[in-house]
Amino acid sequence: MPDSALLFDIGNVLVHFDFTPAARRFAELSDATEAEVLARLRPFKDDLESGRISDDDFIRESTRLIGFHGTREEFVTAWGDIFTENAPMIALVEELSGQVPLYLLSNTSGLHKEWLFAKFPVFRHFAGGIYSHEARCMKPHDAIFQQAVAAYGLDPARTFYIDDLEDNIATGQRLGFVSHHYHHDRHAALEAELRAWPGTPA
Repeated sequence: MPDSALLFDIGNVLVHFDFTPAARRFAELSDATEAEVLARLRPFKDDLESGRISDDDFIRESTRLIGFHGTREEFVTAWGDIFTENAPMIALVEELSGQVPLYLLSNTSGLHKEWLFAKFPVFRHFAGGIYSHEARCMKPHDAIFQQAVAAYGLDPARTFYIDDLEDNIATGQRLGFVSHHYHHDRHAALEAELRAWPGTPA
């Protein structure tokens, strides 16, 4: 069991995301407007991220619902190209890499995971991760946290957990994780808390 570890969410922690560019690109390549794209694809989010629908089935059904005329590659690009790096967090991860084990805990789909890992070098610093589409469960439910504990031998009391959503943080706190509710505008607060945490190398 590691002496300490850090457990990171992905969206709005390591990377920012905005679906507006995706909706715009889909609208250019389909019969639907931007608003219609968002309305028709939004209901798939939880099914996709929980693994209840496969990536291929999602693409096929979405193509039908919005009248998409592009190629599969164009669909994957439009769906994935919504992320931009959170530069201060990237720098922090690079500083911590090799000093303390780093893990990921994310509600995400296979499409987004593949896109993120291909586009952002920061993910090479992580020793592993639990992803909702593979785990078949999502935050804020206990089960996905418990999978992380079991998979990596984590002691919640010695694991610093970072997430941007209050419901996820509430579960982390209840399960005994050292939990930080993150916002990029308050990044300095995270760094100060990490410096004070006994698990961070001096």
